[in-house]
Amino acid sequence: MLDAFHQGRVASSPNAASRPAPGWFNRNGSAIVRHAVINFFMLIILLPLAWVLVMSVKPLPDAMRGDFWPRHFDFTHYGYVFQRIATLPVNLFNSIYVTASTVLITTICAVLAGYALVHLRPRGAGLVAAALLVSLYFPVRVVSIISIYETQHWLGLINSTSGLVLPYVTLQLAISVLIMRSMFQLVPHELIEAARIDGASHWRTLWMVGLPMVRNGLVVIFIVNFVAAWGEYLLCLTLIDDEAARTMPVVLAAAQGGQGQWAWPNLAAVYVIVVTPGILAFTFAQKLFFKGLMEGVVKG
Repeated sequence: MLDAFHQGRVASSPNAASRPAPGWFNRNGSAIVRHAVINFFMLIILLPLAWVLVMSVKPLPDAMRGDFWPRHFDFTHYGYVFQRIATLPVNLFNSIYVTASTVLITTICAVLAGYALVHLRPRGAGLVAAALLVSLYFPVRVVSIISIYETQHWLGLINSTSGLVLPYVTLQLAISVLIMRSMFQLVPHELIEAARIDGASHWRTLWMVGLPMVRNGLVVIFIVNFVAAWGEYLLCLTLIDDEAARTMPVVLAAAQGGQGQWAWPNLAAVYVIVVTPGILAFTFAQKLFFKGLMEGVVKG
């Protein structure tokens, strides 16, 4: 009976072979749809940035027209921005200083906490992770703004650029610790134990074994904290009254005031100055950033 069934299958094979092969679109239809969706959302992101960049070099008459491309380029708007906002170089340095300090301190604290929660296994580690996770669901910046102001006032950090680092780090610490915790969970515990058996201390184990294996996670928290600290507006506006001590987002919002003093090309020049550092940082770190995200997703 098996031979007869096999012969029947063989006999029907010429009919199957006579069927036309699927077309190119049928074979690649899903890939075409995926790329079309990706390109669509990419254009949604890039076109406004391109519009702002072109607007920043348009002459005033061309800015009032509907043409996308200017008849000639005018870079004097950038000079007007630095002339109109006398503290702009200082504000730009403040943003760089506060952002770099926030990223550095948050990264160090997140690495130590993530390593301890996973490989030192202290009591209550699960409770700490749960508390950090729950804290992400609360609008901390809005709910705690009065408490943050009172704490900063008690510490004497009002109108202090350095004083912004403390609340910035505090608000970003939960998500950073959770990211590094998920990354250290990818490091086999046996590897850490082997280093400990060989006589390495916890510090040396973390430095020589742990950090090289979670470097993609470091890039993730670098980008996340960089974007959050660079674009923070509410805390800086609340805690800083001195124009020279403020960061770029507050200066950008203040530049939109005035009776027609800020034409569209001038505002566009300010926007370009503000967003360029973030775009450059993400451009150089994007591969490791997405790789670290994928590793965290696979672990989750």
